[in-house]
Amino acid sequence: MPVLWQNDIAPGVDGESGLGDITQSLFLSPSKPTSGGLIWGVGPVFLLPTATDDLLGGEKWGAGPTGVALTQRGPWTAGILANHIWSFAGDDNRQDVSTTLLQPFISYVTKTKTTFAVNTESTYDWEGQEWSVPINAVVSQLLKVGKLPVQLGMGVRYWADAPDDGPEGWGARVVLTFLLPK
Repeated sequence: MPVLWQNDIAPGVDGESGLGDITQSLFLSPSKPTSGGLIWGVGPVFLLPTATDDLLGGEKWGAGPTGVALTQRGPWTAGILANHIWSFAGDDNRQDVSTTLLQPFISYVTKTKTTFAVNTESTYDWEGQEWSVPINAVVSQLLKVGKLPVQLGMGVRYWADAPDDGPEGWGARVVLTFLLPK
């Protein structure tokens, strides 16, 4: 669930904060990696209009296909997540959604469970015919809250490409991931 805080998001608006839209992916995957060590999954992705302010979301429902492929070699993990979402319902006054996400990633985990990761969450907006390419570098640590494993991370984001009226420069991110073991 994205919690957002953004400055200068629209002309005449200094900033806005709240919940953004949720993108939920579900994967079907073999129980074991392939003989070559590839871990993969395919399934649906859903866009849920959960934003608490119309400036923080698209006010559209959407769905499409998603897939992930990765390999793990010792402390290294590398792979890619991809999906495409088309809107099918929502506010008729808002732009339709037809967006492709490409998210290549690489990470290294130390013996103390600290993870160093780099990725890009590149999206192509087929309606606006524009790329958004943020590059993220995050350091996170695996912790336990009671018996529940939790990963807390912080990092930076640089916008390598964005629409003319989109984000630019540097940003920060904080990530909290709840891990639910079997």
